[in-house]
Amino acid sequence: MSKNFELLQQLHIDVDTGVLPPFMPADRAHRGDAEEMRKPVFEEQGKRAGIGQALLHVPNNRAAQEEALKLVHSVFLSQGSSPRRIVVFAAIDSGNGCSQICALAAKALSASVRTSVCVVDANFRNSDKPSSYSVSSPIGLVDALCKPGPIHEFTMCAGSSNLALLPRGTITRESIGFLNSRSMKTRIEDLRGEFAYVLIDAPPLNSYADAATLGQLTDGIVLILEANSTRRGSALKIVEQLRTAEVTVLGAVLNKRTFPIPEAIYQIL
Repeated sequence: MSKNFELLQQLHIDVDTGVLPPFMPADRAHRGDAEEMRKPVFEEQGKRAGIGQALLHVPNNRAAQEEALKLVHSVFLSQGSSPRRIVVFAAIDSGNGCSQICALAAKALSASVRTSVCVVDANFRNSDKPSSYSVSSPIGLVDALCKPGPIHEFTMCAGSSNLALLPRGTITRESIGFLNSRSMKTRIEDLRGEFAYVLIDAPPLNSYADAATLGQLTDGIVLILEANSTRRGSALKIVEQLRTAEVTVLGAVLNKRTFPIPEAIYQIL
């Protein structure tokens, strides 16, 4: 992922012109109301560690971290009495940086709240590539979908005391269909009962229907677009398909956005 990305809040794309509105900073005045709705942090820190330890790979860049903070405030923390608690992150195309942005948002969110946050790696479509999350055990979401047991038993502690990861697990040919199963719906509800916030890293929308299916089970979806790469027509088509499927589009992140001024100067602004 590049050093900077720009959040496009509340993606309202005009079908005729394809105009993307500029980002407007989230209103932080409602943060206190949202905090009252959150579940308390786990009483037993070791309970979330479940099957081992995990590492989320995120860029060590202040500008990116600031944008991630704006993202979580916009999507999760400024919703008053009806906070969004389970949100899908999905790219328009493969390679748009969805996993890193999802992980970056999760770390920013966990640092902003005292309650529990979980990242779910639900991208079963890139099993031939290494996962974007380093894990100490092969057990994960695949196992949770076909085995009984509390959902926290399939998660890992991901660094901070209130951040967990549910890795994808060992993918088989049969695993692909699990995301569109009754078991997945049940596990979504388990996650809602166990964690205050859940961020789901899903496969790209232009290639698969998995993210749209997950979007119907959750509070909405955040789209990941790549500057100078994602076609406006593709983004428009995806948004219309999601709306037809009654999936709430919460906003979009424009990744790999370049700036015409040096980074050192940009950080001062």
